[in-house]
Amino acid sequence: MFTGIIEELGKVRDIKSNKIIIECVKVLDSARLGDSIAVNGVCLTICELLKNGFVADISQETLKVTNIGSLNSNDTVNLERAMSIGSRFGGHIVSGHIDGVGICSSILKKNEFYEFRIKLSSELIKYVVKKGSITVNGISLTVANIEDNIITIAIIPHTYENTNLKFLQKNDSLNIEVDMIAKYVEKFLLTSDNKSSISLEFLREHGF
Repeated sequence: MFTGIIEELGKVRDIKSNKIIIECVKVLDSARLGDSIAVNGVCLTICELLKNGFVADISQETLKVTNIGSLNSNDTVNLERAMSIGSRFGGHIVSGHIDGVGICSSILKKNEFYEFRIKLSSELIKYVVKKGSITVNGISLTVANIEDNIITIAIIPHTYENTNLKFLQKNDSLNIEVDMIAKYVEKFLLTSDNKSSISLEFLREHGF
């Protein structure tokens, strides 16, 4: 599990059909083989430790549903180590399992702040709510507005300067992980035998 709070900006040293090599420093602290690192929000496993980086395997499923396959050498990626017990929880619960990609439709600077508009598929937008949490390239963010299939997120200066959003351009793809609570609620409501005691009324009564 992750929190969506980016710890370091890494650099892609090399990427092939089944492996990626990342240059980094901070997330290597106490790192061991088999540890999980979120790379642009994608949970990857360290299969080899290097002096200034690590190597991770990339599955075909990862290439299919994320923007990892579109990365090139020298591209900047957001990095976060998996949560440790007792660590401070600054974002929201992030699994590192990407639900799909969104497309940056516009970037607007408002004084020191930035407003990003991201187009999502119909499959993803149904899980998004205004003022709810969403993970974009591994970053825990809040949805400011929703209009049709486009969400708006406001980016504070700190987030902009310390993540790869500062390199984002219009029409770039972004890894999206929706709030997992929304998916669990849908699962409860769509039980195949239609005998679940969970209903819309039950959820409302219990604060959902």
